[in-house]
Amino acid sequence: MPDNTVFMLLGRRLRLAVIGGGPGSFIGAMHRQAARLDDHYELVAAAVSSDPGRSRTAGSSLGVAPERCYPDGNALIEAEKLRADGADVVAIMTPNDSHFTFAMQALGAGFDVICDKPMTNTLQEAVTLHRKVQETGRVFCLTHNYTGYPMVRQAKAMVSECQLGEVRLVQVEYVQGGRAKAGPGRRAWKEDPARGGPSLVLGDIGTHAHNLLRFITGLEVAEVAAEVGCIVPERTTHDYAGAMLRLGNGARGSFWVTQAAAGVENGLRIRVSGSLGSLEWAQEHPQVLQFKPLDAPAQVRTPNGPGTLPLAARASRIVAGHPEGFHEAFANLYTDAAYAIAARRLGQPADPLCLHFPNAADGLQGMRFVEAAVASSLNQGAWTSL
Repeated sequence: MPDNTVFMLLGRRLRLAVIGGGPGSFIGAMHRQAARLDDHYELVAAAVSSDPGRSRTAGSSLGVAPERCYPDGNALIEAEKLRADGADVVAIMTPNDSHFTFAMQALGAGFDVICDKPMTNTLQEAVTLHRKVQETGRVFCLTHNYTGYPMVRQAKAMVSECQLGEVRLVQVEYVQGGRAKAGPGRRAWKEDPARGGPSLVLGDIGTHAHNLLRFITGLEVAEVAAEVGCIVPERTTHDYAGAMLRLGNGARGSFWVTQAAAGVENGLRIRVSGSLGSLEWAQEHPQVLQFKPLDAPAQVRTPNGPGTLPLAARASRIVAGHPEGFHEAFANLYTDAAYAIAARRLGQPADPLCLHFPNAADGLQGMRFVEAAVASSLNQGAWTSL
């Protein structure tokens, strides 16, 4: 990680406001812990529940001053923009259907934004939000947190340095078992397309797999031939999607995501094959990146181990052989965003190594992929352009 801190650059920590992620929220805790890990943010305002009373109580339990525990996100944004000591950054971790509304409002009020994925529920919302980010010039970080793992960044850097040659094949899968049984999951709102989006599995984990492919390879999916649907009987929301892919450089790919694979925990995997070799990485064993060069013995890369490239070294906090995981990967996005925000506030160019966090353009591409995959499936798996 960088030696200098945002505190040294700005003379203080960034003031963070959070919307959503209240009691019982897994992702809310991840956001708050990620923000604190490298000590670049101070939590100063919160609206963490759709229930005004619970929001105030839960905000106080997080150590937020009572007058800055707001009944809802709208109240938070309107009040904080008027304070001399108001928040600098708004982090959004609400159900999917309100990401667009809160992000647009926060950007319009002058805040930088960190938003949970998917960026929006619809492609049109994504287009509008992306345009808003461009117009305001504010930093927008989308928390596709798997891009924060050191070995994912090592893979990206190796592809960028042409250590694989020309990319020819990509296989990506994200397999979970949390919805292998019929009935609502832990978050019932996800079963409602109006709140969770047009495809539960594509919005929830499919966008992660799509983003990981793009992040590592630097390539866009040009066309998709997909099947999207339900595996578990009596379910109406999508729990499975499979697709063949054509990438922008002519490479071919395969994509498979499901939340209905009984007994599987969090099986995000990717293999990238080029003309000179292949890379393989699995989220459940994130410390290991396998490199299989053409006509040479297979090799293993590990965080801060031999052959570590600068982009990966920046994402590691400790010496080789000591494990880092999900929290640290998530925190890398918050830290990268903090440096980008500090640079913007100082009117200085940001360090290019801190600009690899997913942004509004990535969120827009994610929604283009979801829309194209659903359209392809409705058209009997016909090849569909993004």
